[in-house]
Amino acid sequence: MYQQGYIGRKMRLPRLQEEPAIVITAFGSSSQGSRGIQLIRQRLEQEFPGQELFWAYSSEIIRKKEQLPSLQETLAQVEAAGYRKVIVQPLHIFPGTEYQQLVETCNYFPGLRVIVGETLCHRWDFIHQVLGVVAQDFLGQEEGLNLLALHGTPLAADPANIIYLGIEQLVTAGYANVRVASIEGIPEHRGVIRQIKSCCRAGTEKRVRIIPMMLLAGVHVEDDLLGEEESWRLLLEEQGFTVDCPTLLYEGATYYKGLAFRPECVDFFMDRLKRSLSLMHYY
Repeated sequence: MYQQGYIGRKMRLPRLQEEPAIVITAFGSSSQGSRGIQLIRQRLEQEFPGQELFWAYSSEIIRKKEQLPSLQETLAQVEAAGYRKVIVQPLHIFPGTEYQQLVETCNYFPGLRVIVGETLCHRWDFIHQVLGVVAQDFLGQEEGLNLLALHGTPLAADPANIIYLGIEQLVTAGYANVRVASIEGIPEHRGVIRQIKSCCRAGTEKRVRIIPMMLLAGVHVEDDLLGEEESWRLLLEEQGFTVDCPTLLYEGATYYKGLAFRPECVDFFMDRLKRSLSLMHYY
């Protein structure tokens, strides 16, 4: 009798949840860029009151530094809690290699029915929407030149490269005083900055505004774009340009304006998540 009761207790399963779990997946940040994650978290709590929200982080460095869970760990937690349906909503900008890895990770959990939500710029009409939001901070043609900063990728085979080149084409066709460059990969920033020097040599444009098209304006903005060593700012200042970057005041402190600080872009993420939730009814 004792043995049977023990086995029964060991094999007892958790009560299955009827509603899908929501897992928000971010790269993570240990700099002031993490304030953008805080804003998104607050918005999610407003949009989904009473809903338990799970989080996962894709950067191994950030996870170790901040003691945060990976997607594998979070999905295991979700499954152990009795969920069988899951919405994984990435806070990624583009569906590149990291997004593909995220989808592969979800496939490792055959006991879960998972819908992976679309990224911020998953479709061309989404890209037009985001560019329209970012364009609110563009300098006018008589004021100077704008340099749209993408994260980029060092991987030549990364599917996001076609999106980076597409954005460059869209921006070139739509704005006379906007250029696009990436911190890593293409469009290569040193070449773009040389083009800026060449095209502005005979003109009056002596002001360049660097605008990050990244979720969090953290270390990349602080160091690679505006830092004191080999940054875009220094390369441009060496050519005689005055350089700035959009900022905003949040809780008494000044932050560079990543996409997470743009309410419309947070709206777009909410739209991606709500679409996935609606699809789950048929999945």
